[in-house]
Amino acid sequence: MTMTKWALITGGAKRIGKAIAIRLHQSGYNIALHYNSAQRDAQTLAAQLNQQRTGSCRLFQANLASEQEIKTLVEAVNCELTLSVLINNASVFHPDPEIANWQDSQHLLTTNLIAPYLLAQRLAPNLASQSGCIINLVDIHGDRPLKGHGLYSISKAGLNMATRALAQELSPAVRVNGISPGAILWPSGSETDTVTKVINEIPMKRAGTPEDIAYTVDFILNSPYLNGQIIAIDGGRSATGYTGADG
Repeated sequence: MTMTKWALITGGAKRIGKAIAIRLHQSGYNIALHYNSAQRDAQTLAAQLNQQRTGSCRLFQANLASEQEIKTLVEAVNCELTLSVLINNASVFHPDPEIANWQDSQHLLTTNLIAPYLLAQRLAPNLASQSGCIINLVDIHGDRPLKGHGLYSISKAGLNMATRALAQELSPAVRVNGISPGAILWPSGSETDTVTKVINEIPMKRAGTPEDIAYTVDFILNSPYLNGQIIAIDGGRSATGYTGADG
């Protein structure tokens, strides 16, 4: 009898996380769908997936900026599921002027860096039983900073290193890789001139789609000797050079 494969996707209710959830579900995985505040979106997606395959999606709510809620999420998943995959997708994106105080800075750093690292460490024994895989969603600005988003860029640079460190610490029982998206989805309120400038820097001359990231997740999961690598999905932007500091 084939054991059901479960994939935990943080921030899985919308945008890139949703595309990953749909793709992995199509590939036969059951989905442990984490969300923070997007309850309605999470419930809608879960209903859609469960209609296709009964009992194939379960919801887990947690604020990943909270130490206690990270602990509670880990305990719930370890108690209820045998994991094959962890996708650390949840992230917050704020420009520096919107980070007004220490609490705001800790919220960003914890959500983008500390939470993925702790989830990987604490779920590793569970994943190891399935020769599991962890995939961290990083950012090309973890290599070259985005102007006006210094702390965000720092958090992703840290996740970049965390991915490599975890690949060393958790192998051979668990593989750890990362995906660095380029221009996939524009932040709300993006100015047309900024969008045009970024597009002009991309050899493919267009933005990518959430599905491009989901395809890469599928590729990593089906590449059993791929470990400790971070794949840029950016239309060639980082390979040919980009201004970085100008976004």
